[in-house]
Amino acid sequence: MAKSSLATVWMVYSLYGALLSASLQLARIQTDSVVEMLRELYPDLRFEIVAMSTTGDKILDTALSKIGEKSLFTKELENALERNEVDLVVHSLKDLPTTLPPGFTIGAVCKRENPLDAVVFHPKNCGKTLSLLPEKSVIGTSSLRRAAQLKKKFPQLEFRDIRGNLNTRLKKLDEKEDFSAIILAAAGLKRMGWENRIGQLLSPEDCLYAVGQGALAVEVRAKDQEILNMVSALHDADTVLRCIAERAFMKRLEGGCSVPVAVNTVLKDGQLYLTGAVYSLDGSDSLKETMQTSVNYPQQTEDGPNDDAQRVGITAKNVPGRAQEAAENLGVELASLLLSKGAKHILSVARQLNDAR
Repeated sequence: MAKSSLATVWMVYSLYGALLSASLQLARIQTDSVVEMLRELYPDLRFEIVAMSTTGDKILDTALSKIGEKSLFTKELENALERNEVDLVVHSLKDLPTTLPPGFTIGAVCKRENPLDAVVFHPKNCGKTLSLLPEKSVIGTSSLRRAAQLKKKFPQLEFRDIRGNLNTRLKKLDEKEDFSAIILAAAGLKRMGWENRIGQLLSPEDCLYAVGQGALAVEVRAKDQEILNMVSALHDADTVLRCIAERAFMKRLEGGCSVPVAVNTVLKDGQLYLTGAVYSLDGSDSLKETMQTSVNYPQQTEDGPNDDAQRVGITAKNVPGRAQEAAENLGVELASLLLSKGAKHILSVARQLNDAR
C-alpha cells in the first residue's frame, strides 16, 4: 500500500450473520468508529474501507460452540493482510484467539464498551426481569458461558440455542412465541443503536462476561512498523491491561467458545482485579476465584529489547511493559489456581459433552 493510501478492512464477524445482514452493519459501525479515530489523529492520510465476509459468517444454522475453530472467522481476513491487500483488520476482541498465527499481532485495543450481557425480552414480557418470568420460560442464547451461569442462577428457566444475525434473533423473539427473552452482548446492541431494547443488564454477580467482550481490536502485520506505530495511538491502557489478564487466563486454561469460561476485571487505584470461572454445561459444577496485582508502573522512556513483545497476541508499545507483564502473570496465576482445584476436569467433561450434542 502507498503511504498516502493506508487501507483498513472491516470484517463481517460479530457471531451473528452473513454478508448484507445486521452483522455487516455492526462490523461497519465498529470499523467506522476506528477509522474516525485514525482520521482525527492522522488527517493527512486517506483510509479506504473494504468489506469482506468469512466462512464462519455464513454458518448460521450451527451453534457457535459446535463450529469450533475461531480461525473460520479470521483466516480469510489474515490472508488479505498477508498479501498486503489491506493494512488493518478490525475485530471484536472476544472473537480473536489468544494465540495469533505467525506474522500477525493486535496492534491496538480500543477503549472498551460496556462488557456486560443484556437481556432482551419478548414484547409481552416488557418490564420484567429474568427472575420474574414464569417457570419454564425459554431463553435464547448461543453461548455455553451464558447458559451455564444462568441455568445455575435461574434453574426454573429453560435455555435453548438461537443463531442468526442480530436482526434475525430479534425477529425470532418478537414475531414468534418460541422465546420469552434472548441474551446478547450489551456492547453490540449499543453500537447498533438498539440500547432501548435492553430490558435487563446482567451484573457480574449474575453472569460473568466473555474474555475481551466489549473491546475492539485492530489486527496488523507484526513486522509492519509503520502501521504498528500508527495504530498504537488507539490503545486504551486500562482496556489493554484488563484484556491481557483475561486472555492470559483463557490461554492457560486452553478455553474457547466450546467450553464455559467467564471473567470480570476491574482496574482501580493501580490495582487490577481479575475474577475468573469455569462451569460445567449445566452450571451445576463450577470453580470461581478472584486475584489482584499492582499494575502501577511508569512508562519507560528508553527503548528496550522487549518493546514490541507480544502478550497473548497484543503488542502495546505505549503501555508500560512491566504493567503488561503483571497483567499477564495475573491471568496465568488465576488459571493455575483453578486448574489446581480441578478446572481441567470440568472443562474436559464440558468439551466432551458439547462435542456429543
